[in-house]
Amino acid sequence: MKAEKVRTKTPDELDADLADLKKEQFNLRFQKATGQLEKTSRVREVRRDIARIKTIAAEKAAQSTKKKA
Repeated sequence: MKAEKVRTKTPDELDADLADLKKEQFNLRFQKATGQLEKTSRVREVRRDIARIKTIAAEKAAQSTKKKA
């Protein structure tokens, strides 16, 4: 997921995407523990996407508080 695409989303959409990625991360960890994980690089991608969404959500929150003040 590209940062440009994430920046165009609303805070509600970011929350929904974050929840989906957290579920996927849990499933990937479970697959890894049971030896069923086929695409190991997906773990890294999901972890980075979660960080990307959290960072952009924090930036948007900071901007909205600046505008109010």
